[in-house]
Amino acid sequence: MNYQVEFQDVNVSYGSDIALQNINLQIPKNEIFGIIGPANAGKTTFLKAINRTLEFIHNAKTKGDILFNGTNVRSIRNVYELRRKVGVVFPLPVGLPMSIFENVAYAPRRSGIHDKYELEELVQRCLQQAMLWDEVKDRLHMLGTKLSGGQQQRLTIARALSHSPDVLCLDEFSIAIDPVTTMKIEDVLSELKDEMTIILVTNLVQQARRLADQTAFFNKSELVEYGPTEKLFTSPDNQLTYDYVTGDFG
Repeated sequence: MNYQVEFQDVNVSYGSDIALQNINLQIPKNEIFGIIGPANAGKTTFLKAINRTLEFIHNAKTKGDILFNGTNVRSIRNVYELRRKVGVVFPLPVGLPMSIFENVAYAPRRSGIHDKYELEELVQRCLQQAMLWDEVKDRLHMLGTKLSGGQQQRLTIARALSHSPDVLCLDEFSIAIDPVTTMKIEDVLSELKDEMTIILVTNLVQQARRLADQTAFFNKSELVEYGPTEKLFTSPDNQLTYDYVTGDFG
């Protein structure tokens, strides 16, 4: 099988604190891969390890191999290209201090797209995919930082999509979004997996069950188990997984 992302005996630590321990898994292309688990299980660290944003943390150390399209990410010289191909949207939105339009157009401009109409079409498509277009189409030149928290989160998603990533990582994207909009974005994600691989960290276990083709359960820095989502929710191999998905702990 052609895997988009592979972890081979991966360990991550922050100083003396272990964040991920002996992680081995494979994520196929064009799937939604769900990641669930309690707080401090290593879920966000997992995402940061893929596109090397762990390098922003001075005491972070990574051992083992993380493959993206078959290449070890630590051997990739152009880390900016890696981060364009592996987009990550974190729970707290970070809007660029520029207009809504330029927030989305910024990366395409830097990659060489300057045609006005091509940029307008791309910005509209990304904002539509992020379920934000109808709310901002008449004020695209307003500062993105003036949007509400939920709108800024969706703007961040639109900005990530503007990179045309191979992998889109979403870290609890719905934390600041109302349930109706969340469901709409879930519908979009189900369509987007035809174009990219989606890694979805969620604290809503039923969201993973609705969306994910496969789901992984992390606990205390370890991968407890992963596999087809319905099996993991109905007949997991580990009792701890069963207790988590049924709400007995977490």
